[in-house]
Amino acid sequence: MPDDNREIDSRPSPDALLDRAERETRGRLKIFLGAAPGVGKTYEMLMSGRARQADGVDVVIGVVETHGRVETAALVEGFEVIARRKIEYRGQQLEEMDLDAILERRPALVLVDELAHTNVAGARHPKRYLDVEEILSRGIDVYSTLNIQHVESLNDVVAQITRIRVRETVPDSIIDRADDIEIIDITPDDLIKRLADGKVYVPKTAKRAIENYFSPGNLTALRELALRRTAQRVDDQLLNHMQAHAISGPWAAGERLLVCIDHGPKGASLVRYARRQADRLRAPWAALHLETPQSAGLSEEDKDRLAANMRLAEQLGAETVTLPALAPSREIIAYANANNFTHIVVGRPERSGWRRFWQGNVTYDLIRHAGDISVHVISGDARAEEPRRGVKSAEALQPFRIRPYLLSVVFVALAILAGVALSQTLDVQNLALVFLMAVLAASVRGGLGAGLFASILGALAFNFFFLEPRYTFTVRDPESLVALFFYFGVALVASNLTAAVHRQAAAARQRARMTEDLYLFSRKLAGTGTLDDVLWATAFQIASMLKVRVVILLPEAGAVAVKAGYPPDDTLVDADIAAAKWAWEHNRPAGRGADTLPGARRLYLPMRTGREAVGVIGLDNDRQGPILAPEQRRLFDALSDQAALAIERVQLVSDVDGARLAAETDKLRAALLTSISHDLKTPLAAIMGSADMLKDLGVRLDEETRRELLSTVIDESERLNRFIANLLDMTRIGAGAMEPNYAWHFAGDIVGSALARAVKIVSHHRVEVHIPETLPMLRVDPVLFEQVLFNLIDNAAKYAPDGTSIEIDGRQDGNTIMLSIKDEGPGIPSDDIERVFDSFYRVRKADQVRAGTGLGLSICRGFVEAMGGTITAANRTDRSGAVFTIRMPAMAGMPMPGEDE
Repeated sequence: MPDDNREIDSRPSPDALLDRAERETRGRLKIFLGAAPGVGKTYEMLMSGRARQADGVDVVIGVVETHGRVETAALVEGFEVIARRKIEYRGQQLEEMDLDAILERRPALVLVDELAHTNVAGARHPKRYLDVEEILSRGIDVYSTLNIQHVESLNDVVAQITRIRVRETVPDSIIDRADDIEIIDITPDDLIKRLADGKVYVPKTAKRAIENYFSPGNLTALRELALRRTAQRVDDQLLNHMQAHAISGPWAAGERLLVCIDHGPKGASLVRYARRQADRLRAPWAALHLETPQSAGLSEEDKDRLAANMRLAEQLGAETVTLPALAPSREIIAYANANNFTHIVVGRPERSGWRRFWQGNVTYDLIRHAGDISVHVISGDARAEEPRRGVKSAEALQPFRIRPYLLSVVFVALAILAGVALSQTLDVQNLALVFLMAVLAASVRGGLGAGLFASILGALAFNFFFLEPRYTFTVRDPESLVALFFYFGVALVASNLTAAVHRQAAAARQRARMTEDLYLFSRKLAGTGTLDDVLWATAFQIASMLKVRVVILLPEAGAVAVKAGYPPDDTLVDADIAAAKWAWEHNRPAGRGADTLPGARRLYLPMRTGREAVGVIGLDNDRQGPILAPEQRRLFDALSDQAALAIERVQLVSDVDGARLAAETDKLRAALLTSISHDLKTPLAAIMGSADMLKDLGVRLDEETRRELLSTVIDESERLNRFIANLLDMTRIGAGAMEPNYAWHFAGDIVGSALARAVKIVSHHRVEVHIPETLPMLRVDPVLFEQVLFNLIDNAAKYAPDGTSIEIDGRQDGNTIMLSIKDEGPGIPSDDIERVFDSFYRVRKADQVRAGTGLGLSICRGFVEAMGGTITAANRTDRSGAVFTIRMPAMAGMPMPGEDE
């Protein structure tokens, strides 16, 4: 190996040094990462904070959620807690971490729980991780907690495993920038036991969680995701450390495998061997191709084979890398050392002895200079199945251009004029260099053909004008003959070298344009959220880049149907339908130019991911014969692969959402059946029992007993009627059939009507109504609004002990009219404040409280929002109890009580 290779390897990576310099100006971030809620992330973060505090570090708590866990709450004691900032949101006082107070306090370390939390509207940043980034930028260290399901790149994977899509995510860059990651892990059995013991959720919620999200299989898969993502980050840290300190490596802290691919026929077998070896080692792997000056002269068949092998490596999970190189073995070892690869897979050399002598041998050089890297030399199998094409390629049109040859004539003519001028003015003898300049200029402008033409033309001109005897093609002097011979040889070599550099520069420019187009296309696909957007973007991109007409077909009802096209065209003849269906069913090309059904108008190519085919793309143009040239086919493959992944992503999201909707439907159905079985059976049993007693013992019962039995029949019938009315109201809300019949009404009148209906319900409570007579009138549907008030009063009577007060207050606050219903019950648990408005959801309550259906508050929200208002729940601050607040807009021209409408 040349000595300068060691000099190059001894220099630290500029990127690694820049990253290190940036980290020195920032605070350090440590993430406590868990596979699932309840593994003890917050507990471990607080314990680590206590350890730092014991070492004399200034530690404060920015925000910590104890979730009612006694052990966690005990650890909070002894820390300075930065008071949270209160933000008004939809009539509620919500609390968020006070970023400004933390920055002003400027501790050495701040503890921030739940990194993926979404801040309430009105906070400085929409997400908590953005708050953390600002804290870090001020040089303050942060400890934070995160669950693996909140990592953006793993969101789809977690949704596929658990059938639950997490909406709150953090970008992967947060984990990549973390200085330390600590896995907080317990076994699935231990976590399920913690759930059952009520240490994570309340018992009812815990039971539902165990049945759905927290199954042993789900937890095992999530644990593996957390461990793998952490291992990936640790591997990146090790690589960054080695590059920053110019450590050539490899450090075998973990196995990494690199397979070297060229255009040879054994490339596919090398890729498959590398995949099997990587699986055995449980190691990440990459496929490396080196572009040498000879690469530009490869045949289209060789280029096709190379592109197919690189694509195969991508589909099998490899990272593919293409690098320019003049010395392949040196570049391979340099790349392997820089990226800490411990294994290199290469093919057995096939060159004969004299070719090895003149051209060198990459395999032998790798074995001699690999150092601590293991080199796997594989014979490979040229007969192994290569990625199949099955499509004839169109000839790449290379029209003959006369302009480069005319320029060659001009350059040689200019060389003649310059030679004449130099020979007459300066008596320059070595005029061959002037003609060499013309050859180089012709090669740069016109390529190899023009350079060779200029070499021949220059040799003849040099002989004719400047070698004795002049103005003849005869060479009399042997010295002149030698000069002409070596000039011609140097001209040929120079033209070849210059043309090769010209080809490489042109190829680099074309590759840069193609890479930019592919990058912009991938960004466009990443920003699309619907299948139609993905399909139309794909059709337009392929049509514009390949200059063809495009149709995209997706499976539908056992066949394939046109879903998009550019220009729009959904007409398919029978031959095209047969070709498209065959391409989809067999995952191979069909149609025009293909081996199968070549009589079709279009060429149909399957779109596939690493798992399966997702659709078919049809191409056609106005020319006859095959459609795509080899270079266009390789570009199409790249576009098709990106589109297939985007389609699969959209379909996976749709499948997960469908599964989640089905699960919600099943849960709602179960809740409905449970509610009906209880809330129908209970009043019916009371009605039937009372009626039977009146029938069988009516004449023997005293008058008071008969009145009580009749009262029971009436009360339970009303209860049953309310239940059925609630079901009907929920049906109307769910169907979107709410059309309020608006009119101006005084709130006090509607409250009075609701209390009259609820007189029996509130008979054991004191009802206090405080609605000022000056309160403006409301534009509402009186029937719907009365039902809202009745449900709220009924809810307050259920949860408040007998003898307590139920207060109904009304007031105007700016452009809003507010009605509050307050009780003196136990209040609402903080975790249930928003959930109380869900259908069939009921807060846990004591045995003596009458059961309900869990529909009343959901109906209240539906009715109020249908009339343009809002309703919120909260706990009273002056005493124990809950308060429900209705906010209705105060409209311009709203009449006062007593005024005409």
